[in-house]
Amino acid sequence: MVRIDKKATRLYVLDTNVLLHDPAALYQFDEHDVVIPMTVLEELDTLKNGAREIARTARQVSRTLSDLTADVDLAQIREGIPIPRLSGPEGHLRLLCYPDLERVEPLDESPDNRLLAETCRLHRERPDASVILITKDINLRVKAAALGVPVEDYLNDRAFDDSDAMLEGVRVYPDAGSELWNGLALEVNVEREEQRVVYHLAGEIPTDWHPGMLVADSDDEGGFEAIVREASGQRARLELLANYRHGTSVWGVHAHDCRQNFTLNLLMDDDIDLVTIAGSAGTGKTFMTLAAAFQQTLDTKRFERIVFTRAPISMSEDIGFLPGTEEEKMSPWMGAFHDNMDNLLRDENGESSWDNGATRQLLGARVQIRAPGFMRGRTLNDTFLIIDEAQNFTPKQLKSLITRAGRNTKIVCLGNVGQIDTPYLTANTCGMAALVQRFRDWPHAGHVTLKSVERSRLALAGEELL
Repeated sequence: MVRIDKKATRLYVLDTNVLLHDPAALYQFDEHDVVIPMTVLEELDTLKNGAREIARTARQVSRTLSDLTADVDLAQIREGIPIPRLSGPEGHLRLLCYPDLERVEPLDESPDNRLLAETCRLHRERPDASVILITKDINLRVKAAALGVPVEDYLNDRAFDDSDAMLEGVRVYPDAGSELWNGLALEVNVEREEQRVVYHLAGEIPTDWHPGMLVADSDDEGGFEAIVREASGQRARLELLANYRHGTSVWGVHAHDCRQNFTLNLLMDDDIDLVTIAGSAGTGKTFMTLAAAFQQTLDTKRFERIVFTRAPISMSEDIGFLPGTEEEKMSPWMGAFHDNMDNLLRDENGESSWDNGATRQLLGARVQIRAPGFMRGRTLNDTFLIIDEAQNFTPKQLKSLITRAGRNTKIVCLGNVGQIDTPYLTANTCGMAALVQRFRDWPHAGHVTLKSVERSRLALAGEELL
């Protein structure tokens, strides 16, 4: 029998249909414990074969459970498997197994009734805890209510956003004002190093600081904004950011808030080799990245070429075999690239030169569109590599792209875990989340999650309401 921690106050027993409805349901119960009975595991096993959507989802849930149980021993499984959370106390996953389970009279033997019997027994054994059955099945909810078992529908099926799955890369102290250090009780020494303003801090450095993150005193106004270069228990080194809001721009692009300003700083920073940018649709991820790529390739000549790639995964049905060259085959998935190129190449009269054949021929020598499947074995030197829709890559696929980096190469990964189009990945298992977590403490990497939507009030409303 599973061992349940006596300190637990809530035990949520999940039905199979909850996991099929939302494969990320395990992460939606905060610090409370999630219980999965053996009946649910057996049902997932019977549903995992085939090409239907329900089979794909069942395999996805099985992979999530496999990841959670991969590095734990039998004792930990019995005590409860920690469910990782970015902040706050973590919950635990419990696997419920009763070898001598008796069915509930007078109900017949069926998966739903076995699940109900397992929940009833757990409810009797744990009178000190609140045992709640979570199911989308209306009839099962009625049965549970008749037997006096607390039961609820699963309603917390909102889409994961980037802040749920990974670090934001930003720490804002809105109440600090100009005296940011007073609230942190730090000793500050300011120096100028090679035209850079550097802050050397001593004292109790906040534990959530890490290299490559933004520290600011305001989300919108251009106050104190610095990037963390080094951070330890007692010392930290911060470098003041350039201000791209008004006068200085990147290929004519200005920042509107501190996160966008931080993004442009990361993209233009010679010390940062890997940049990951998360954010919902319309926050300017691709637009700012292409502007920085043009600035450093065509103007300052730091890089020789720009390589743009993304996972060729469509939102719905595949459009079939595509004839033509590699770039022509990738063209249907390059809508975001062409839209941003059209905006970046507009003149003062609002006319774009992107449709001009001469412009495309001129940029064609510097801008390459490549399929990720054909990148293996290559070494990219003097390259600004942009990996779009990185949330649709597995960690191994992203590893194969990151390891293509050669001499003088910068890699930028763009993504939004709320727009995963492949049924085999979740917000917590996709390559984008793994990349941000693994490179958290590497001093030559930076991550930022953008918030403000720049498209329209309709796009902003859609992001908030859907």
